[in-house]
Amino acid sequence: MRLLATVSIFALLAAAPALAQTGTGNPAALAPGTPQSAPGMPAPNQPNQNDRLFVYELTIGGNAEVAFGQLAEQKGGFPAIRDFGHQMAADHSKANQQLMQLAKAANLPQPGEPDQEHKAMRGQLDQLSGADFDLAYIRGQVGDHQKTAQLLEWEIGSGQDPQLKAFASEILPVVLRHLQTAEDIESQLTATASAPNPPRGAPTPGVRPPPR
Repeated sequence: MRLLATVSIFALLAAAPALAQTGTGNPAALAPGTPQSAPGMPAPNQPNQNDRLFVYELTIGGNAEVAFGQLAEQKGGFPAIRDFGHQMAADHSKANQQLMQLAKAANLPQPGEPDQEHKAMRGQLDQLSGADFDLAYIRGQVGDHQKTAQLLEWEIGSGQDPQLKAFASEILPVVLRHLQTAEDIESQLTATASAPNPPRGAPTPGVRPPPR
């Protein structure tokens, strides 16, 4: 699957400068004095700065997925949008709980509010309805899941805390499935929106006419 790579690691670091004080060299290298469970293997709950940034960004994204998913359940016009929103709220609620427990164990802070990007997205979705809402929501989901997949891959390669890295490896396939589903729904909605209107009285494609 081709990710469009809308956010680079450098952009993530710029977005959270307070968390971006990473060292030079290999970002996954152990910080001096880090307790080790084996040579070269950090002990549990020993995060590096990349772990901190990962928790920060994933918390924002995960909370937004739940909130937007619940909104899609309420406002979605296309049945697939409502179903997808329900799935996002359920899956990301579960992942958020896991992340909260890991962050607490590693003594890592989590943001309590959405960032400006997701606040703006919520404001846009609140003003839309029908097909406009459906398309805006699913396009946002495609972009957010691309970013989340990239963030998870970055944590797997650059994080230090074994539990956080294992968590990222566990949920990456789930996020990629979400992304594929979102892309499929976007394609359906785009095709429907661009299809010519049928002649008056003609049956809607995919819908059987009532028996005479």
